[in-house]
Amino acid sequence: MFDDFELIDDDSGGADVNVSPLIDMVFILLIFFVITTNFNRQTGVDVSKPQASSAVMQQQKTLLVGITREGTVHIHGRQVAIERLPELISRELDKDPQISAVIVADRDASIGKAVEVMDVCILAGVQQVSIAADKP
Repeated sequence: MFDDFELIDDDSGGADVNVSPLIDMVFILLIFFVITTNFNRQTGVDVSKPQASSAVMQQQKTLLVGITREGTVHIHGRQVAIERLPELISRELDKDPQISAVIVADRDASIGKAVEVMDVCILAGVQQVSIAADKP
């Protein structure tokens, strides 16, 4: 009945989806995350630092030594034995003799382990050793 008037189109080709707006949104999100990401170099381990009102930012090149709550020591994201720590610190001092060490210890880590790492850093020749803390 309607074929005579050509009101029904038998050529149903399917729906086309325009992906250009989707690609635009992906690039906008990518740019947003790249700009807002914090690229600070950390120890590579997840620690919750203690808080201190007197905490200040270090401006010079630092060697970050991480201590987890279990007492493991990490440098550059890798777990190291306490016996190898003087050798690794000496290598870093050969690269930059003015480097300082910052111990990033978990708030639940043993104070004895932090003191031991601090002692190793000082005996290896690091001039300035400090402990990291967050401002409240």
